[in-house]
Amino acid sequence: MKKLIVMALATVAVAACTTTKKEVEATTAQKLVDRLETLRQKGIMYGHQDDPMYGLTWEYARDSSDVKNVCGDYPAIMGFDLGGIEMGDAKNLDSVPFTRMTEEIKNHHRRGGIITLSWHPRNPVTTIDGGGNAGQKFPEGTAWDVSDSAVVKKILPEGEFHAKFQTWMQRVSDFLATLKDDEGHKIPIIFRPWHENSGSWFWWGEKLCTVEEYKALWNMLQDKLKADGFDESIVWSYSPGCQDDLTAERLLDRYPGDDRVDMIGLDGYQWNPDEKEQFIERTKQNLGVLCEVAKAHNLIPALTETGMKNMTQPDWWSTTLLPAVEAFPISYLLTWRNYKEEWFGPSPVKADAKYFVEFYNSPKTLFLEDIEESDDKD
Repeated sequence: MKKLIVMALATVAVAACTTTKKEVEATTAQKLVDRLETLRQKGIMYGHQDDPMYGLTWEYARDSSDVKNVCGDYPAIMGFDLGGIEMGDAKNLDSVPFTRMTEEIKNHHRRGGIITLSWHPRNPVTTIDGGGNAGQKFPEGTAWDVSDSAVVKKILPEGEFHAKFQTWMQRVSDFLATLKDDEGHKIPIIFRPWHENSGSWFWWGEKLCTVEEYKALWNMLQDKLKADGFDESIVWSYSPGCQDDLTAERLLDRYPGDDRVDMIGLDGYQWNPDEKEQFIERTKQNLGVLCEVAKAHNLIPALTETGMKNMTQPDWWSTTLLPAVEAFPISYLLTWRNYKEEWFGPSPVKADAKYFVEFYNSPKTLFLEDIEESDDKD
């Protein structure tokens, strides 16, 4: 009898260990969601696209960052784009080598930072197989090529380009498989595909597909990546664009569903210095709706893209952006990349640097050093 009891206890112990391992593997993405929820109680994380890749005066220098060079700290969140991976290209649409991207994602994860990925895939109908970026002039064949109004329909399961797009999705999956930490575990990421769908400048935009086709596109990519085991490491972000007089109904117009989305965000920029007040008012109105919808659907809200092109209003950080966002419990805001011809982040060689330091010093903003201790490394 004693032997049977011991055996039973051993069986329970083994089962418990097995269950625990499965639970850990299955909740990697959930841990990131939990972390995002905890951190947004502290403040708004700052993010920057392609931050460690290049700045206004440098390219691909090791351990460099325009943000760090201005304020002494890395952004809490770094964004990168997968556009070009679908073609088998060595570099993305912004000339970032994918091998370097993998390296920098691992570096930022190791620091305790958070990663978000977007994807601007080329137009699968008009682009040339095997052509990569060579010989293609913008926007022909790019994500911005809307010359064919039925691309989404043509890549869904019954479409003539479905097999081609299956290959493209597989290449995304293959890249994600390279994102592992030092122990070989998948690095959790925020994935933001099919963004700004409320506009019509991308081939998946509002006027280029029906609501049902857009949702089917979302589901097709998500189901593929989940089937490949990335349900455990991807936090899914649905991110249309900011709009005048946004309503909850409008925001949720193409929403894939609570069972398919973890975060909900908006992309919104200020393009001209004389639009300061309009930017502030629209951002406040949009974030108000966003946060209400996020609360009702148990989602994490974020300003997933923002910025002012070429920072023609140097004090934008402290007198425009911060007043527009500080009252809202969003998880993060991410400014776009610092390319020498078009930049959105701070730079030590520009007049906005001192105002970015004011933004950095605000108790409302969080950078890498502010979130490191909250990192769950179990």
